[in-house]
Amino acid sequence: MIDILLPYYQYFKAVHIVFVISWMAGLFYILSLFIYHTEANDKSEPEKSILLKQFVKMEATLWKIICQPAMIITFVAGVGMLTLNNSLLQMDWMWVKLGFVFGLLIYHFICGNIVKQLQNNQFKMTSFQLRLWRELATIFMIAIVFVVILKNALNWIYGLIGIMGVALAIMIAVKLYKNYRLKK
Repeated sequence: MIDILLPYYQYFKAVHIVFVISWMAGLFYILSLFIYHTEANDKSEPEKSILLKQFVKMEATLWKIICQPAMIITFVAGVGMLTLNNSLLQMDWMWVKLGFVFGLLIYHFICGNIVKQLQNNQFKMTSFQLRLWRELATIFMIAIVFVVILKNALNWIYGLIGIMGVALAIMIAVKLYKNYRLKK
């Protein structure tokens, strides 16, 4: 990378980090809304109608104002960083990160479909399934952060085992939480 471009690279990097945080916060929050929206469908009237209408509004607003723009700006800033420092594409860890980012993009677009389904009163996933689905974003986030921070020092086999361990722990925690809620 040419030294004159370094300050611009740092700006792109800062913007990238800020909007990754915004994007992840939006994804975590919208999944919580999906869960509560789905559970509101089991309420009796008039509470059910009031809640469903409110959740549709909240989800649409969050999706349009936070999730979508944050994802786009994250992507644009990432492309800017790779353009200014294309030597990053020579590094194995970057391709692993981009693989996880691709998975996160697919996850994002599936969440967009869930927003549309819930707007149309289509409840295709239970609240328990949505809780598990929400934790997939956590797994993507952990994987991306570890790859970026550890770079070449990461032993891919141990990293993969660690991510699977985290996924298993999250699934157990969700199951325990479900059992706790059912006992209340």
